[in-house]
Amino acid sequence: MLTGPNAVPKDTRIVVNIPAFRMDVFHEGRLMKSYKIGIGYQQFPLPTGFRKAEMIIFNPTWTQPNESWASNPGLVVPAGSKGNPLGPIKIPIGGANLIHGGKELAKIGTFASHGCVGLTNGQVKDFAKVLAEASNTELKEDTMAAFLKNRTRTQVVKLEKLVPVELRYETIVIEDGQLHIYRDVYNKNTNTEENLRAVFAANGVSFDSIGEDEKTQVLEALNVMSIHPKKQSTLKPAIVVNQNSADRGALAAERKAEADRQKKLRNQKEFVIDVALLSGKGYPPPKDLNTDAFTGTPAIAIDTMPRPETPLRTIPRPAAAIQRSPTPLRTSPTPAATTQRSPTPVRTSPTPEPQ
Repeated sequence: MLTGPNAVPKDTRIVVNIPAFRMDVFHEGRLMKSYKIGIGYQQFPLPTGFRKAEMIIFNPTWTQPNESWASNPGLVVPAGSKGNPLGPIKIPIGGANLIHGGKELAKIGTFASHGCVGLTNGQVKDFAKVLAEASNTELKEDTMAAFLKNRTRTQVVKLEKLVPVELRYETIVIEDGQLHIYRDVYNKNTNTEENLRAVFAANGVSFDSIGEDEKTQVLEALNVMSIHPKKQSTLKPAIVVNQNSADRGALAAERKAEADRQKKLRNQKEFVIDVALLSGKGYPPPKDLNTDAFTGTPAIAIDTMPRPETPLRTIPRPAAAIQRSPTPLRTSPTPAATTQRSPTPVRTSPTPEPQ
């Protein structure tokens, strides 16, 4: 594992940031490609730590594990079967954990597996080609097409060199000059001021040196994303008895708008805050982000919520690369599953090591 928060690789490796639902492939320190991913359910979280990729397996079989959720433990599901959840390709990364296909598009950017990195079939085919290129492994298009055409025959391509896989859990990330605060999806209590200050320090900036307005926005976002957020004291306009009906209606609407704003904040998946002193610093932004919903980085429609002091913007699903905006604070919605609290210990994917 690389040391320090938001560490940028200088070598060839795969970096998965679990709360960001993001996987990056680096080649000799250059970011080649980024993928939006599905992660393990809260009951079966994707573990953190250092792993390795050594092979690409086409048309894998799947053995149902001896787990309570399995319908028939020990049953071997053949390659190409409709009941095989692994899709056309899997990449073992140690233990029972995998990077594999077979996921519906709706599962990308949310909880999707029993401890694996989940991709759609289109994404995993693209990832196999990028991984082969990063590891200097020859894997021609026609070879891949031939493997995938014969869906019932398992084929193994050994990588020319081992590729490290780093599974991170970073909910506070400085990325390309902006601060990202992600939902603490596995309830690890990582959205703390202590961690925030450590991330700033790792990028050569003291948190106390940023502007007061920026600091207020950062701390509000951090509080919203914490496990036990403190109740915000907001001044609510009083409704005076002798006011006319129009004024009373306007004040009531203002109170309701603020209540709706606070509710919407609590349901966000991510905050993105522009901080002037962070310009040019941090982890690189996504490269050719593959979500399987579109090619490249799309334009993002932004809805605005009125707030007297600080404008707030929200980003609708699906989550994608964040565009620059003059507005300091932006957010993206959270899948319903992230509001659950499940402290169940780590369990891993049902898929065994390839034989």
